[in-house]
Amino acid sequence: MKLSGTALERVLVVVVALVVTIGAIAALSGFFAGRDQAGVSGAGGGPGESFADLGHAHLRPGQLRPVYNSDPPTSGAHLPVPVPVLRDGAELNDDQLLQALEHGNVVFVYGTHRAPPGLSALARSIAGPFSPALAAAGQAVILARRSGTTGLIGLAWAHEVRVSAPNDQLLGAFAQYWLGRGAPGR
Repeated sequence: MKLSGTALERVLVVVVALVVTIGAIAALSGFFAGRDQAGVSGAGGGPGESFADLGHAHLRPGQLRPVYNSDPPTSGAHLPVPVPVLRDGAELNDDQLLQALEHGNVVFVYGTHRAPPGLSALARSIAGPFSPALAAAGQAVILARRSGTTGLIGLAWAHEVRVSAPNDQLLGAFAQYWLGRGAPGR
């Protein structure tokens, strides 16, 4: 079968249009966006203080832990936790905390025995009621006790914000912005 010049021209126009469309979709979806390596990301962007991204490598039992660049840590190598966060208000160790942040959760840390009044309501207004399934999906705002904490600390992967009360608008803006983002390239 032989195509005439006009038919060949039409096929060529369709092919070029298709290539341009696919290229535009790839560019707009972030397909060609760079991936930050450990120690490079964490700059700028959303609310709160940024820290250099220390990566999200999973350690084997007995491996030495790295020195984290924030306290509580916001990124870095950690032991994978076989049991995800199961409830709000628990004390999370560094491994649990880092795994929750790696997956995209935001964690509100406080130093009192019970969450300050209004903190639970704020968390629910952003992500809905806590559930282990929501936390496993990286879509939870998790409340966590941590001894020695003064005020409230909002944590996300390579970011934190410190406020004195749950009604500080910065805490809600922080959680809304960072929820679901997690560690790049995970």
